[in-house]
Amino acid sequence: MSNGLQGRLNDDLIAAIPNMRAFAISLCGNRDHADDLVQEALVKAWNHLDSFEEGTNLKAWLFTILRNAYFSELRKTKREVADSEGQLAAKLSVPAEQQGHLDLVDLNRALSKLPADQREALILVGAEGFSYEDAAAISGCAVGTVKSRVNRARTRLNELMTAPPAQQQTDDASQPAADRTPRRSARV
Repeated sequence: MSNGLQGRLNDDLIAAIPNMRAFAISLCGNRDHADDLVQEALVKAWNHLDSFEEGTNLKAWLFTILRNAYFSELRKTKREVADSEGQLAAKLSVPAEQQGHLDLVDLNRALSKLPADQREALILVGAEGFSYEDAAAISGCAVGTVKSRVNRARTRLNELMTAPPAQQQTDDASQPAADRTPRRSARV
């Protein structure tokens, strides 16, 4: 772009500011916001001055940029929520991930305290999603036996997971050492 053309475009950009400001005020209804829109449109126009085709209407090009900037901003603000006091942001907090890991460790520890047949039935039905019939076929026993094992496993697991820590330690001490160690295959 030649210096003469660029100088003329600079002058035309400056001359278009009052009209752009009036158009921006008509779009948003706020003078301060309109000034921001005009500034944004001028920056975009300046950065993309090489895409302006000489001989076309500069004012129409600037108004198009301004209008697009306004509607882009409007679309963004539709997805935003005013939360000046931070009440909504406080509700969006995410619980610490350590607790989830500790809960999983507790679950694995409690699962390891179940008898092998109950643990197997509970994992097949509860974790793997097999029907009682399929779990019975896998375990090689009657459907009623699987239902009974799952029920007893759930009851005992609930007791182990809700017992106070002192009671859990007492339960650990009453079991043989081999049954107290968590088994890797018992992960849920």
